[in-house]
Amino acid sequence: MSRIIRNSISWLVATLCLVASYPSFAKAPDPAPAAANSANVTPEEVGIDEQLGKFVPLDTVLHDEEGREVTLRSLVDRPTVLTLNYFRCAGICSPQLNGVAETINRTLAKIGEQYRIVTISFDERDTPEIAARKRTNYLQEVRRPITPSDWRFLTSDAATSKKIADAVGFKFKRVGDDFLHPGALMFLSPKGQVTRYMYGITYVPADWEMAVQEAARGEVQPTINKWLKFCFTYDPSGRRVAMNVTRIAGSVVLGSAMIFAIVLIVQGKRKPRNERQA
Repeated sequence: MSRIIRNSISWLVATLCLVASYPSFAKAPDPAPAAANSANVTPEEVGIDEQLGKFVPLDTVLHDEEGREVTLRSLVDRPTVLTLNYFRCAGICSPQLNGVAETINRTLAKIGEQYRIVTISFDERDTPEIAARKRTNYLQEVRRPITPSDWRFLTSDAATSKKIADAVGFKFKRVGDDFLHPGALMFLSPKGQVTRYMYGITYVPADWEMAVQEAARGEVQPTINKWLKFCFTYDPSGRRVAMNVTRIAGSVVLGSAMIFAIVLIVQGKRKPRNERQA
């Protein structure tokens, strides 16, 4: 029994050391503004309040890359992947959109034919010209056949983008000249219904394909994998997505304690039985 206890303790210590030494994820070189360092942000202010089964306001009018007015209804005519970002973001926005481009390259679902992507800026200072440059940059990252109409970059005033964000439960907060916000994708049916959420900045191609198919059928699916939301949090002081070591270490300790307790209970029950046989 002492050998089992020693092995359990060794496994626990090794796991905690590994977690504590895990590097930060998706670091960005730029420091955050001083205002972000002192921001007091709560989960009620920044995060995702899932609105599965709800509908986005399709009659909302935005501006396309040429500055022309366009409604969401004219774009959400097929399964649509909605991303909310702002184009000056030096934090998770660029890694997230890079992850979207990479997933387009890796998935079997054909963009344009089976689904469309709509990226909306929630910063009213972003202009159609900036949106056009962003679209050009990200279309160049896609190695599969794609047209400019397959991935749209839209802008609007603050009230309009906030209306869309509220409809999908995307909560962000202005801090100085920047924003604190989550990293998530929303899948919409052709009728504008929210059918699935995906968290983080990288996506599994098989999950992406399944989400597109579900959106096409109008099937609302609960979010099962929220691990990225739990492990990775926005670090305003470093303007990066960082691994939350405290949360992971706590989970490891709790899980290890449960395993350790089970081992002790099992060994305690076996010992009297062996003594009776002797």
